[in-house]
Amino acid sequence: MIFIPEVNSTLPSEKILQQKQEYVEQLAEKLKSSVAGVIVSYKGINVADDTKLRRELREAGVHYAVVKNTMLRRAAEKAGLSDLDSVLEGSTALALSESDHVAAAKILSKFAETNKAIEVKAGFVEGKVIGKDAVGELAKMPPKEVLVAKALGGLNAPISGFVCVLNANLRGLVVALNAIAEQKQA
Repeated sequence: MIFIPEVNSTLPSEKILQQKQEYVEQLAEKLKSSVAGVIVSYKGINVADDTKLRRELREAGVHYAVVKNTMLRRAAEKAGLSDLDSVLEGSTALALSESDHVAAAKILSKFAETNKAIEVKAGFVEGKVIGKDAVGELAKMPPKEVLVAKALGGLNAPISGFVCVLNANLRGLVVALNAIAEQKQA
């Protein structure tokens, strides 16, 4: 009789377990360092559409990757985003932006309108989980640069008005002084 040791194949090896833990830690750090993120289902997307989507996201500075739900669940919990747990089913991809609050939402929402293989599940902004509808609203917002320009324009308007009033008064004063000078010469 030959003795065959029993191997428990359901337990991962220490090396694989360590790699998974490191991946979860890295993903949690990415979630924490991102200002916004969007989670989508990508079931049925073809290679050409996926390549086009990935290129557009990359050009906008958005990191996009397919993730395992269990890994994302653990990373989200570590990052304080455990409310994402309810949408982590089926095929899941994650888009993260470290600087632009609306880029991922704009690109993925627009793509989802024309391609039914992509479905927005949820997202987060500044550490707060938002639902599918809120991601759609976020996608409608102008970029941060436009909002800042509008705010500065609004702040600049009263100053511009004040300068115009001063200029008008100075012009009036100059006209009055010129008139007085002409009368003295006459």
